[in-house]
Amino acid sequence: MNTVNPSSPRRGYSLIELLVSLGIVSLLISLLLPTLSGARDTARGTACLSNQRQLGTAWVMYAADYRDRAMPLAYWSPADIGTGQAVYWWGTHGTSTTPVDHSRGFIAPYLSAALTERSVYECPTQAWGSYRAQGPFQQATSTYGYNGYYFSPAKTPGWASTIGHRPWRRIADVRQPSTLFVFADAMLPATPVRNCALLDPPELWTGSEWIANDSPTTSFRHQKGLTIAVAADGSARGWHAAGGDLVDEVNRIGSVGGAAGITLHYVPDAAEWR
Repeated sequence: MNTVNPSSPRRGYSLIELLVSLGIVSLLISLLLPTLSGARDTARGTACLSNQRQLGTAWVMYAADYRDRAMPLAYWSPADIGTGQAVYWWGTHGTSTTPVDHSRGFIAPYLSAALTERSVYECPTQAWGSYRAQGPFQQATSTYGYNGYYFSPAKTPGWASTIGHRPWRRIADVRQPSTLFVFADAMLPATPVRNCALLDPPELWTGSEWIANDSPTTSFRHQKGLTIAVAADGSARGWHAAGGDLVDEVNRIGSVGGAAGITLHYVPDAAEWR
């Protein structure tokens, strides 16, 4: 019977065999990476859909408690807050020494989530560290934008002086609820991008006419250039720009449908403002 001498030297890999093995491993990794990346992007998109559905449900619950009136985007004028901090749908504005207080946000009572990183307020594709935070405390607020421009014109800072005469909407009066955006992925064009919790439309009202908006805030950050949005009927899905102008090609920020999309997704009665 043949036996193996344990003290005899074992044959090692030759250089050629080692190089061939490394080449095979590298090939397998290169084949798997796109699949793994696609699975990761799909998971992030699924999480974003879930987040926005929760925001949409909370938005409806707010209206149910306030005689069907849509949630305001912010209270910032002295008539609303006196000398206190401005309060937004996601929480207080904060100061250089005082952090954001999410518990005072209009939507907070209807969400079992804190205003933190990787919370319902933050799209996983635009995680903390990938953008520059707004506000004096430089803290995470939200990477989703609320369509206050349509739902609460007089309570939308930055634009109230020109659109404040428009009615504060009730949910029962909303037109095209299946396509009208309530929340959507949002960012401000910059380097690096800045978060923006306001969903600015592709056109702005000047008081006498609609003009092109140089800084619409819809962010197409998901796989294949999608923005995820929740509509007034509670449905959430991904949308391509579909003719919308990307004001920031690198970061894919613009609007859905461009000027033609304003009445479908952002301001359904825009033609009646004239």
